Amino acid sequence: MDLKELRRIRRELHQIPELGFQEFKTQNYLLQFLERLATERVEIKTWKTGILVKVAGLNPTKTIGYRTDIDGLPIAEQTELDYSSIHPGNMHACGHDFHMTIALGVLKHVIDNPLQDDSLFIFQPAEEGPGGALPMMQSEEFLAWKPDSVFALHIAPEYPVGTVASKPGLLFANTSELFIDFTGKGGHAAYPHLTKDMAVAAGSFLTQIQEIVSRGIDPLESAVVTIGKMTSGHVQNAIAESARLEGTIRTLKPDVIQTIKKRIEAMVKGFEISYDCTITVDYGSNYYQVYNDASYVQLFEQTMVERGIKFTMANKAMTGEDFGFMLKEIPGFMFWLGVDSPFGLHNDKLNPNEEALKVGVDAVVAMFDAMA
Repeated sequence: MDLKELRRIRRELHQIPELGFQEFKTQNYLLQFLERLATERVEIKTWKTGILVKVAGLNPTKTIGYRTDIDGLPIAEQTELDYSSIHPGNMHACGHDFHMTIALGVLKHVIDNPLQDDSLFIFQPAEEGPGGALPMMQSEEFLAWKPDSVFALHIAPEYPVGTVASKPGLLFANTSELFIDFTGKGGHAAYPHLTKDMAVAAGSFLTQIQEIVSRGIDPLESAVVTIGKMTSGHVQNAIAESARLEGTIRTLKPDVIQTIKKRIEAMVKGFEISYDCTITVDYGSNYYQVYNDASYVQLFEQTMVERGIKFTMANKAMTGEDFGFMLKEIPGFMFWLGVDSPFGLHNDKLNPNEEALKVGVDAVVAMFDAMA
């Protein structure tokens, strides 16, 4: 598949971003494409809005898995591209349109150039939330075709086109969403003594939660607790009956994230007494760390050098990816694909360099050849 065809596919997918488990148009687009590739060596199964594609090898002894995510984000696109999102408020701001396009390009190559081993292409929904990897892995469809190894890529705006990056061991952090709801008693601003002000309670909680990492976690451990959104009240002269904090927890070790959660829950009990209110905590989606198998990373580096693709050693990051659940059970790795964009992931102006599409296909194809 040449770059022109890859660009066309990417742009068509870019226009139809859909949120987790709502990827109906996306699934239909992918299935129509797959039907055109169908041969007796190809089997297709669907799971919710996801798709599993198994390609039979010539003399298989194992199954090599490759995973791509397919959902978009609730972000209003500001790129002003001719092929911008036609779904208001949604955007492929994390590069999943790139990921899917590359997977389709690799799939076509594997069908046209059979491997010795079986291959499984995993089109996974809901990576951005609420998390599709774990329930998909637990499905009958996945278990019937569970691969012996698995790998994946993610675009990296900070790396130039032609460069890939990875590292053995920890690549991405353990992450958890965080939603905290405060309920008290509202009333007139002139009679604060008759109310239970949740704007004040939430504001105080927001300040104190920052001390969990600075005073509750070993300084040699890496952890982040960020509150990115706070809502409370309706008008300027009424005391707020409710408030909500929304944020994220990120750590480099699974046990540290549990320590932080216990500390938050202890704070909640104290604040309920201090402010005479009710507080509930919801941790939303929780993603396990992406931990790369060292032997596969070594093979990947060697393969990239042999194919003339620049490899660089990546740094571990506090980003989260539910592909970590797959790597927890199945040996494999994830790598970064340079796309050279001044705007980062989840930015409403993200526009990756499409030259990277061909690099991505070449890198994944090369790794399939090396693993088969």
